Order: sequence, then structure tokens, then C-alpha cells
Amino acid sequence: MRAIVMDQIAGPLAVREVEEPEVPVGGVVIGVVATGLCRSDWHAWAGHDDIELPHVPGHEFAGVVVSVGPGVAKWTVGDRVTAPFVEGCGACEWCLAGNAQVCPEQQQPGFTHWGSFAGQVVIHAADTNLVAIPDGVSFEAAASLGCRFATAYRALTGRARLTANEWVTVVGAGGVGLSAVMIAKALGGKVIAVDRHPAALEVAESLGADHVLAADGSDIPAQVHALTGGSHVSIDAVGSELTCADALLSLRRRGRHVQIGLLPPVEGHPRVPMARVIAWELDVFGSHGMAAADYPGMLALIESGALEPQKLIERVIGLAEAADMLPRLDTANVAGMTMIDPTR
Repeated sequence: MRAIVMDQIAGPLAVREVEEPEVPVGGVVIGVVATGLCRSDWHAWAGHDDIELPHVPGHEFAGVVVSVGPGVAKWTVGDRVTAPFVEGCGACEWCLAGNAQVCPEQQQPGFTHWGSFAGQVVIHAADTNLVAIPDGVSFEAAASLGCRFATAYRALTGRARLTANEWVTVVGAGGVGLSAVMIAKALGGKVIAVDRHPAALEVAESLGADHVLAADGSDIPAQVHALTGGSHVSIDAVGSELTCADALLSLRRRGRHVQIGLLPPVEGHPRVPMARVIAWELDVFGSHGMAAADYPGMLALIESGALEPQKLIERVIGLAEAADMLPRLDTANVAGMTMIDPTR
């Protein structure tokens, strides 16, 4: 099969023929129809995750089951499926409680094993981790759920517990940030979107953001407080010392912050304004994807038309173009989601 192969950390990527994967016990092999290009893939390429070379990136995808391993009870060849980017083991106390996203034995395609920037990808513990794609949901829309959309959904519902008429400040209007804008509006929230790119802010406005603010060096928290008196909920969808601080400082007293963007300690552990957290009794949550067990509520909103993740897809590219784009993803001026068609 064709795949994007990474032979060195932060090095050039090549598209070449590799062996198809073997189906594991309890797992399945999925023929990839659509897979998303995400900033988390850039973190792996840049060396912020422990990966074994050579490596195939890619962690959010949708496709069709092409082979089923021994011990799988719920899935058959031909099923249309997607999966969260965290694969729980299916047997530990966290998986059994429906929280596979924090499984201590978790695997992640594109990180712990070869990922979805290829013709096929393996999913372990398929009965715990696979999600059926409803007939009314496209492969591209389903692929967008595995990381960014599902992460934003759980961040707002399972972590921040957003209620109608609350203000949400979303810092970063990339894939996960725009997902958060859409989901917050669908839940009845009021949204301020923050980004450095005008095109991204235009997309956020088109998706219903009540206000947009340019991250141009001005005082973002002061602007948010002037507009809202301080947000009830904030989300850092980028993952930097500055964006985390801007999001936290945008909150009103007793507000809730959810950290989605990764904060790797590349230049030492990032400073966070904990004095404000303590003095204003702010709640700070981490959010690490969403377990397959939590998908039904989100899929019901998508089937009803209340949520339309396909609106976030700005472009569909092939493997060669993705191999060129991935190393530049941290600086690229790209709005919305980029979806990869491995057959191109």
C-alpha cells in the first residue's frame, strides 16, 4: 500500500509503497477512505512524541473494515467505521467505565503505531474502540470526528459542562477551535473566537461566532472582559504559553478553562497564570479526546443536522501534497480542516 513514511525526526517525508498491516487478535484492519491532517501530526513529526522510526503518521480517519482478527464480536468486513484517536485496551477499570480516552495501556494510531496516512490502518481492541458511521454521515465528516471535533465536543460537554447563554472564548480557530465554535453555538452558548489569521476569523464568523478578535499583540483578555464581563468558559485550542494565558485570563471569577492544545515542554515547562486560578477559583480541565462510548450523543446531533462537521473541511488533498504540507503545519496560514484522500 502507499503511505507517507517518516524516516527521521523533523526530516523530509516520502510517499512510498510499504507492506500492508497484519490484523491483530481483537483488532481490525481498516481501508482508509479519508484522514485528516492535524497539528498533533506535526508534533509527532517535530519529535514532541516518542515514536519509533520508520513511522507513518495520521490519527483521525474513517473507512471500511477489510479484515477482522480473532476475538472480535461486533464488526464484520465491509462495515463503515471510524475511531477515536485513543485506543483503550478494553479491559482496565477506565475502559470498563467508558473512559478509554485515559486508558493507561492506550495505543494511538500515528503515534504508538503506524497511522492512517496510508491505504490501511490497524485498530486494536476493536469492540471497545470502533464507531459505526451512520449512513447519512460522509467518510470525510466522520474522519473529522476522531480528533478535533470529538475533542471539542467532550471539552464543552463532558469537561466544561457548557450551558445555554454562557460565554465561551475559543483561542485558536483551526480545526479544533472551529469545531468548538460550532458545538458551543449548537449548545446555546455565545462565542468569542480569537486567531491571528483573518481568514480563520472569517470562517469562525460564518459558523456563528458572536465576536471575533485578532491576536495581533493587543490585550485579548481585556477585550473579552469589555465584551462579556469575562467568559464563563475558555478553550485554548492552540497550545502555547501565550494562548493558554490569554484563555485563562479571559475568564470571569469561577470560570472554567479547558486545555486542548498540547503544551510540550520544548523550552521548559510553560508558565501558567496560577495566581489568577487560585484567586478567582477558576477550574482548569484537561481534555484528551473522547471515548467511543460517548459518540452516540454527538452522532445524534450530526444526524439531526444540528451539527455539520463537514462545514469545517476546507480542502481535500492527496498523500504527496500532505507530505509537503505536514512539516509546515505550525506556520501555515490554513483555515479549517485539511482532509487527505489516500487514493489520490
